[in-house]
Amino acid sequence: MESSLLITPVVTTMVDFKLQTLAMLAPMQEVASTAEAAKEVFLNASNIWMMVCAALVFLMNMGFASVEAGFSQTKNTVNILFKNVITPVIGILLYAFIGFNLMYPGFEVPGWFGFAGFGLSMPANGATADYAGGYTYFTDFLYQALFAATTATIVSGAVAERIKFSAYLIFTIVFVGVIYPVLGSWNWGGGVVASWGFHDFAGSTLVHAVGGWGALAGIILLGPRLGRFAGKDNPFPASNFALATIGVFILWLGWFGFNGGSVLSSDPALTSLVLTNTTLAACAGAIGAFILATIIFKTYDFGLVLNGILAGLVGVTAGADVVGPMDSIYIGFIAGIIVVLAVILLEKLKLDDVVGAIPVHLFCGVWGTLAVGIWGTDMSFIAQLKGVAVYGVAAFSTSFILFAVMKYTMGIRVSAEEETEGLDVYEHNVHAYTTSSVSAKLKG
Repeated sequence: MESSLLITPVVTTMVDFKLQTLAMLAPMQEVASTAEAAKEVFLNASNIWMMVCAALVFLMNMGFASVEAGFSQTKNTVNILFKNVITPVIGILLYAFIGFNLMYPGFEVPGWFGFAGFGLSMPANGATADYAGGYTYFTDFLYQALFAATTATIVSGAVAERIKFSAYLIFTIVFVGVIYPVLGSWNWGGGVVASWGFHDFAGSTLVHAVGGWGALAGIILLGPRLGRFAGKDNPFPASNFALATIGVFILWLGWFGFNGGSVLSSDPALTSLVLTNTTLAACAGAIGAFILATIIFKTYDFGLVLNGILAGLVGVTAGADVVGPMDSIYIGFIAGIIVVLAVILLEKLKLDDVVGAIPVHLFCGVWGTLAVGIWGTDMSFIAQLKGVAVYGVAAFSTSFILFAVMKYTMGIRVSAEEETEGLDVYEHNVHAYTTSSVSAKLKG
């Protein structure tokens, strides 16, 4: 009994101490719990936003298909639509097998080439905020895969109406499967170009100019469509301006996902800035193209205004996160002027680009990337210039070599008869605007 009386005060003191300690720790635990809950809410909101943006980028495939079909000749409509359907199909699958891990190889030090292995393999933290903060592993893959497919679609519009369908398929496989991911790894994957301080927020260079360089290589080796520059400039009339207009508006809508999703979270301040800059640049691009085209051609050129919208969008894509709203207007307006001048330049050089993909994506992609060095906060113009040069040399040379190898082996251009009659008949045995394929002219 005596020993228990001695122990009781000690035990009571220990219990009181533990209760006091728990009382002190309770607010800290509540804070930690609140922080974890907030982190989870942010992850869910950001991941949903990223998936919505992925859907908007996917919708851009419809925009590209509509623009290309609208600006080209009716006799090639099915061929054009087929290319714009098969491109994302091939691109997404290739990106899953090899492209994603080529583009994001996990460089330990900045390098030129890396590979993290074939296929998709979700890491242990792939569905948590520890993976990337604002999205999961699979959301990351899907969003990036849709970007990859977009790059090859840019080439499709420039080389339309005379390229063999088989040659386009081979180019798409190599370009989306290897060329684009490797070049992308140099910046977005943490490679050498990123170490220079080069900044390309959503792909004025990595997506648009890279695709534009590939398109330029293609039209040089293909040559112009028959009769395109016979005697004097002879532009072929667009088959459906209504379809082209719908396509441009779809692309504009898709750009909210293209640029907005590149924030990589649902951060309200940055997302709202990016979307505002995107919209203002598109409007300014249309005005810039409208004014200059009216002065030069003495008429209201609707096609150039449509491409002016796209020019402004491409131009602001590199710096939508680091420039102000008024800066984005300047960038877009100048892009609209550039697209008109670039169209004139290509015609002087007798380079036939069916939809104006090169003026929009290459010229304005380069401009937008350099504009980051002019208006971007704490951005280096020299770093931007170096990046533009390296990507230009790499994208053009690899694409030129690929097209050249195909040209001198299997051939890349359809015959004169096929081009005259239309690719729909000879490549696909169908007309786009008939109710039955029975009336299509059979091959041979």
